[in-house]
Amino acid sequence: MKTYLDFEEPIKDLELKIEQAIELGENTGVEMTDKISELTRKLEDKTKEILENLTPWQRVQLSRHPDRPYTLAYIQSLTKGTFQELHGDRSVKDDPAMVGGFGLMDDRSVMFIGQQKGINTKMRQYRNFGMANPEGYRKALRLMKLAEKFNKPIVTFIDTPGAFPGLEAEERGQGEAIARNIYEMMRLKVPVICVIIGEGASGGALGIGVGDKVVMLENTWYSVISPESCSSILWRSWEFKERAAEALKLTSSDMKKLKLVDDVIKEPHGGAHRKQDEMFEIVKKSIKKYLKELDEISPEQRIDNRIEKFCQMGVWK
Repeated sequence: MKTYLDFEEPIKDLELKIEQAIELGENTGVEMTDKISELTRKLEDKTKEILENLTPWQRVQLSRHPDRPYTLAYIQSLTKGTFQELHGDRSVKDDPAMVGGFGLMDDRSVMFIGQQKGINTKMRQYRNFGMANPEGYRKALRLMKLAEKFNKPIVTFIDTPGAFPGLEAEERGQGEAIARNIYEMMRLKVPVICVIIGEGASGGALGIGVGDKVVMLENTWYSVISPESCSSILWRSWEFKERAAEALKLTSSDMKKLKLVDDVIKEPHGGAHRKQDEMFEIVKKSIKKYLKELDEISPEQRIDNRIEKFCQMGVWK
């Protein structure tokens, strides 16, 4: 059953009318082809109109859409059943909010790492809503070093409302774990591609977000803080979250304009939450294109380019 956000109601109404027209034609034998074609055209036009005029807050809502594919869905689609998940940070425990392992993408071995939110209530609790603890980031770093050892490229999928802010996480060194990942990812000798597939919030995203190519899907966001948290800090209320989203410049187009990401991957007509298989193919083609570009650059030059790119961020002349 599809889930619709409030601004998607016109789409829901047209899809319902199409279903009713099809059912009427089947039950009565009345020719409904022209009517269905007309409604389908209206649906396509309305979908395009809505998705091309989204506000920043509406894009934030889309990035959290429950029908949107999560990290494991992307990995399974890209690897066609060859993904071998690896567990544990070799220090504390395994963190289900951070997943990773080797998989074959068109006969090429790739290390995939990402935050996994969970597809239902029980799994969301198990995955801690995609909010990793320090051991999650330490597991991610262990896997990155493993990929570097065997000269395999790394692809990370970012989708988190932030690193877990609990007391126990801070006691085990949350800040140090994220800082260590940023430091080590700068110096990895293998190609690193970071793809923001949903929410890219705060240090939780940065902990696996340093790469040669940092790219966003069209309906995602990337920021130091969520609109709700920003609103609660500045206005002591969540009522101003839409205003905060506008001010934060967190959309993919804003991030590209500010040169904080390298590219924006267009989503299929209707969005990733409506056409998951198409989205998987688009992401796969993009990753292969980026890997081809990065393979032609020496490891030393990749590291220099990576450091220079991040050092230039936030510099005003």
